[in-house]
Amino acid sequence: MRKDMTIGNPMKIILLFSLPVLLGNLFQQFYNMVDTVIVGQYLGEDALAAVGSTGCLMFLVLGFANGIAQGFGVMVSHAFGAKDMKLLRHCVALSLLLTVVISMILTVPTVAFSRQLLLWLNTPENILTLANRYIRVIFAGIFATMAYNVASGILRGIGDSRTPLYFLILSSGLNIFLDIFLIVVVKLGTAGAAYATVISQAVSAVLCFIVMFRKYDILRTTREDYYCDFHEIRRMLSVGIPMALNYSITAIGTMILQSAVNVFGSSVVAAFTAASKVSNIATQTMPTLGTAMATYCGQNLGAGKHDRIFRGMKDAFYLCFFAAGAAALLCCLAGPTMVGWFIHNPSEQTLHAAMQYLHIASIFMLPLAWIFVYRNGLQGLDRGLVPMLSGVLELFSRYAVILIATKPFGYVGVCSADAAAWLTTGILLIVTYMIWKHRVKKQLNAENATMNCIK
Repeated sequence: MRKDMTIGNPMKIILLFSLPVLLGNLFQQFYNMVDTVIVGQYLGEDALAAVGSTGCLMFLVLGFANGIAQGFGVMVSHAFGAKDMKLLRHCVALSLLLTVVISMILTVPTVAFSRQLLLWLNTPENILTLANRYIRVIFAGIFATMAYNVASGILRGIGDSRTPLYFLILSSGLNIFLDIFLIVVVKLGTAGAAYATVISQAVSAVLCFIVMFRKYDILRTTREDYYCDFHEIRRMLSVGIPMALNYSITAIGTMILQSAVNVFGSSVVAAFTAASKVSNIATQTMPTLGTAMATYCGQNLGAGKHDRIFRGMKDAFYLCFFAAGAAALLCCLAGPTMVGWFIHNPSEQTLHAAMQYLHIASIFMLPLAWIFVYRNGLQGLDRGLVPMLSGVLELFSRYAVILIATKPFGYVGVCSADAAAWLTTGILLIVTYMIWKHRVKKQLNAENATMNCIK
């Protein structure tokens, strides 16, 4: 099931790799959606707003952890593309050790200061306690979440995008059962939804590691692979940390956005939460393409096949149009129905607020697709600095629009912040890739000219 992406038709390889990743991302969203649906239907609008108000905070912390995990996967893809199996096993070993250390560093302060973080976000008083009960459990389970993403990243690094999907589907069923049991039967409230998510992630992680070590000899580590190697640790962190910081910087922008939404009251928070969930579901083809391009570019860079990188990125550019069009249609046409999944009998005001965000976001889906494809592609090419800086631009753009547009336009101004951030960031990343491509082509032409002169 592992896939060598350095041979074969790039478009076909990208699509075949992407399909299991897409299903996996949908089930990942399914985790959050089931939490939100059951919370909204059984615990009410305040509980829904409470869980929704923690989304950006979760993205800040878990995004940092998952960004590092993806960085480890990129290093695995480099070693696999270069056919260096000794380095590959060493990267796996270091990934496991760093996962333990980083998850411990993240867990302690986030659990201790979860309530204060919510206060900084202007979380409404009537939902503060419910939100804190939820987010503390999520933070306590950071290790389980990061472990699953590390295992998935390693498997995808060698081209296996199916195994993580299988166990994610299995754990999704467990998540549904636990949600209903812990919320409806045991009556743990919002904390029950968090426990269900963490336990399900832990099951996925354990099963992924079991299959990973039993199925693939090239990933099976021994004691010899676990040794202190500061050079390789620096290399892995040099890829992982920019990816992690990029997630975190984006999350800070989302926190600013959430803080701006919170001042409009819990009904608008619930509407924005539901609209964000709908948008996330509709755009899942985009991070799927991003994941595929990170692995594709990583393997081909390791193999030194630059022409395949150019062709694959060109194919991905065209796929962005399909992904953006499908997402926009889904948000506009199915938006009202999907909002009803999360809010039982939403009021006209709540539904209107949700659709305002979805209509504005739909217009700018194409630059959002560019962000995922080119940011991940550049990270797979070991060019992590500009993708990280693009997160800073995204943060600045989002904050500037909120600062300028909120007072004259109110909630509509806040909804426009995402669109502005996507547009500016998407253009920056495309330009950065084109500059890299031009430089590499120039270098390759010079090397070919030198070889011809020697001959």
